[in-house]
Order: sequence, then C-alpha cells, then structure tokens
Amino acid sequence: MKAVLTSMVAVVLCAVTLAQDKKPDPVGTWKCEYEVGGQKRESTLTIKKDGDKLVGTMSWPDQKEAKLADVKLKDADLTFAAERELMDMKITIKYAVKVEGDKLKGKGETDFGGEAFSFDIEAKRETKDAKKGG
Repeated sequence: MKAVLTSMVAVVLCAVTLAQDKKPDPVGTWKCEYEVGGQKRESTLTIKKDGDKLVGTMSWPDQKEAKLADVKLKDADLTFAAERELMDMKITIKYAVKVEGDKLKGKGETDFGGEAFSFDIEAKRETKDAKKGG
C-alpha cells in the first residue's frame, strides 16, 4: 500500500511539473469576440513565429489584415497593437491579453477623439479541423 501511495504521489508531482514547464503558446489563428457600444464585434487574430520574434495580423469583417506592431509575450501576457480603419480614420488599438491554453482574455485600449476607451476581449484558438469545415 505504501509503495502504491508513493508511486501515485510521484506521478502527480511529475504531471504538475510538466504542466508548469509548458510555456504559453500564442501562435495560431484566434477568433476574437468583444463588445463596443452595446454591439457584439468579431475579429481574427493570427500570430506566427518569425525566427525568435512574434509577428501577426488582425482582420475584421470590414477590414482585412492589418499588421500587428510591438508583439511581445512575457510569461502568459501577450501585448500588441493593431491599426483599425473606421470612417476614413486610423485608430491604433493596444491589446493586452493573457494566454490560457487555447483561450485569450484581456483588454483592448485606444484613444478615440481625445478620450481613452477600453473594452474586454476574448478569443478562442481555431483548430485545424475548424479550418477544414469539420
């Protein structure tokens, strides 16, 4: 009985250690959802590795692929900026999200007309099967 208990404790400790060693991975395509002015919005975030740095794009239903700026990952915190074009205006939105497995959760912030504005944003990583339509 003592040997079984010792083995179980060793397995649990190994599993905890492996889980802690796994670094958050933001690489992939993410379906983002947020609400602005009481309206639900969506965007698609794509993060890739270019050597040892992260790069990517963000697109919206009415605007395709804006390149991301200042993409950084520290621990599980991912930050980046994207330029949004609305009514002939260019607005830079700064994002700060936490990578939690296949989910992102955080905030987007911008200065709109001299006023600071922020919103909550959540995203789910697209699976390879979802891209194939099944």
